[in-house]
Amino acid sequence: MPPPPQTVAGGSTFDKMKMGAIMGSCVGLTIGFIFGSFSVLRAGPGPRGLVATLSQYMLSSAATFGFFMSIGSVIRTESQYAYALPPNSPNGIISQPIMMAWKRSEERKKMESARQ
Repeated sequence: MPPPPQTVAGGSTFDKMKMGAIMGSCVGLTIGFIFGSFSVLRAGPGPRGLVATLSQYMLSSAATFGFFMSIGSVIRTESQYAYALPPNSPNGIISQPIMMAWKRSEERKKMESARQ
């Protein structure tokens, strides 16, 4: 019996977005706790109290970090078929612009050599 084909199984784009949001939220909670604690120690808790001030810092930084990390993880997600296509295929995701630029540079070389 032949061995199964070797493939790398990654999550979907939505799964990667969720993971980025969770990681960013955890980082944001930590940073919000550090900066919020420093602000409370430096300027006092204010009229709302210690817990409300600290939680506002933590939640706002968690939402910000989570949002941007989810966007960043979606941007960094690569298609599993991006490098499997031949360079001259019409559906070449990565290679099509490169091949178009290559053709343009070849045409320019021909035009310049014809001038000389």
